[in-house]
Amino acid sequence: MDHLSEAARIRRGVVRLNRRLRQERGNEAGLSPNQLIVLGHLHRHGSATPGEVAVAERQRPQSLTRVFAELETEGLIAREPGTVDRRQSVLTLTAKGRHALDRDMVERDVWLAGALASLSATERGVLELAGALMERLADAAAEETGEETGEAGKA
Repeated sequence: MDHLSEAARIRRGVVRLNRRLRQERGNEAGLSPNQLIVLGHLHRHGSATPGEVAVAERQRPQSLTRVFAELETEGLIAREPGTVDRRQSVLTLTAKGRHALDRDMVERDVWLAGALASLSATERGVLELAGALMERLADAAAEETGEETGEAGKA
C-alpha cells in the first residue's frame, strides 16, 4: 500500500505546527535551537558525554562544542570528568538549565492549550493519539539508526 500521500500530508501538518510553536516561543532566556536540543536531550536521557549528545541529535561533535561551552558558562549544564574514563567529560543538566527548559516548554504549551480550546473533545482526542503515535514513529526511527530512545516531546 502506498502511504506517500499520507506521509506528505502528515509532514506538512507537523512542519507547519512546529513552525508556529517556534514562533510562540517568547525566548526570554535567549536560548538558541541548538541549546534547546542539548538541554532537551539531557532532560530526556540524563547525563551524557558530548559525543553521545552529538550522535543522538545527529550533529557533529565539533558543531556543538561552542553550544556546550555557552551552556556551561551560563550554568545551564555542568561538565565533570567521566567516572570510567577521566579524560572524557560528562554533561549534566543543572537546576537552572531545567528551569530554562521548563520556561521554554510552558510558553509553547500555553499557546497550544489555547489553540486546542477551539477544537471539539473528539478532535483533541485524535490529536492526543496522533502525538503518541508520532512519538512511537520517532522512537522507531531512532532504534533503526541505533540512537537511544526516551521520553519524547520534552523540548
